[in-house]
Amino acid sequence: MRLPKTIRQISVRRMRPLSEPEIRAAFVNRTKGEAKRLPVPRDLAEQPWTDLDYLGWRDPQAPQRAYLVTEWDGRPTALALRSPAPTSWQTRRGMCSLCLTTHPGGVSLMVAPRAGKAGRQGDSVGVYLCGDLACSLYVRGLRNPGVGARLHETLTLEQKIERTTTNLATFLTKVTTTP
Repeated sequence: MRLPKTIRQISVRRMRPLSEPEIRAAFVNRTKGEAKRLPVPRDLAEQPWTDLDYLGWRDPQAPQRAYLVTEWDGRPTALALRSPAPTSWQTRRGMCSLCLTTHPGGVSLMVAPRAGKAGRQGDSVGVYLCGDLACSLYVRGLRNPGVGARLHETLTLEQKIERTTTNLATFLTKVTTTP
């Protein structure tokens, strides 16, 4: 898979532990005031940072809202996401666009408002993600998605991680650049 030079140059690195203020300051598609009010996981110290390509979580008060933060282009970058209410077709097996894990009913269409003026005018970008936002753990075999959920591949673990981070960088680029 060969990406345009601009995407290849901007890499997603494995996560370093982030603090709540760092996460709140990293949102590119929310205002500072909105970022201040977003729920951030309370268990940041217990997260498996060395095994994460991004930290993802759902809003416990509003499960249709989700968030992710990653190290991108040398700095933390966070996105607010929306997930529409599940429909009957979502009970079928779906494949995550980032890690390529299949889940019966466990993949959600996540929509991120674009950064800046375009996002304020309602422009958004969608991607199919693992509903629990645990792509990094599925890729590394640290979480079991169920029977038949990970297709047999001849790629090494590092190649699978690189593919996942490249897919994430592509999504981040779509959200942060003007159409």
